[in-house]
Amino acid sequence: MSSRVLPQFDLLQPRNVADVVALLSQHEDQVSILSGGTDLLVWGYIEKHKTPYVLSLSAIEGLDNLDYVAGEGLRIGAKVKVAQLLKHPDVIKRYPALYEAAVNFATPQIRNMATVMGNVLRASPAGDCSCAILALGAQVVLQGSAGQRLVAIDDFWVSYGVTERKPDELAVELRIPDVTSETRSGFQRLTRVHEDLSKLNVAVRLEMEQGTCKQARIAMGCVGPTPLRLKKTERLLTGAKITAELLQQIVASAREEVTPIDDQRSTAEYRRQVSGVILKRVIEQALAKS
Repeated sequence: MSSRVLPQFDLLQPRNVADVVALLSQHEDQVSILSGGTDLLVWGYIEKHKTPYVLSLSAIEGLDNLDYVAGEGLRIGAKVKVAQLLKHPDVIKRYPALYEAAVNFATPQIRNMATVMGNVLRASPAGDCSCAILALGAQVVLQGSAGQRLVAIDDFWVSYGVTERKPDELAVELRIPDVTSETRSGFQRLTRVHEDLSKLNVAVRLEMEQGTCKQARIAMGCVGPTPLRLKKTERLLTGAKITAELLQQIVASAREEVTPIDDQRSTAEYRRQVSGVILKRVIEQALAKS
């Protein structure tokens, strides 16, 4: 028999977002929010993450929207599961970086439970959906006692495991901007076996025009305390035709821009050496879908 028993807690089951905000305002950092639970139920064993209250979103309607609107983009509600991304035609067609991140996300069992928003709120540098969402340039919609506010994904992660969400706020939606026929995106990751956390992941969004990259967003995970934008490397792409020579410059630039560490999954030196190579492959992959 397993000796792993969840600690005791009071389960809160609000019926609407207003009630959630009221309970969060009341209990602040003494409450954990439960949706998919794939992280929270593991963290419950860890002393520093235990809380006396767990607030379930299961009874709340209106948080499971997954909609694409032309001219506006993609909206992902707080309760949308990673597996749902794999079946949505607009995700598949218009947001290949996010689709590929979902394909590579853990196991089918976890994809069926884990939420996309939960991956973002986890604030882990190894988050696959988080990496793609950073490259795509999303916003996080937060609902709190002071009203609703939008936070750019670039500003959302403060440090490992820490976000801009305030204790009285619920993250209700992700908004990913629209794409055009010239937008290219892609995602790849490195790991020991498919079920493992990534030892490195990379996503890009490229706005192309007649073979020239007009704008680039490059996201890389497992090379810093949070998923990172490689802004110096992005500047090499912006306004340039993507040639074999430029791609070699990008390989070198990425290696200089990342700051990985040694951990159980990989070494800092290995991550640094392969970062540029994987980035080059993702760019080539994205462009090949034109």
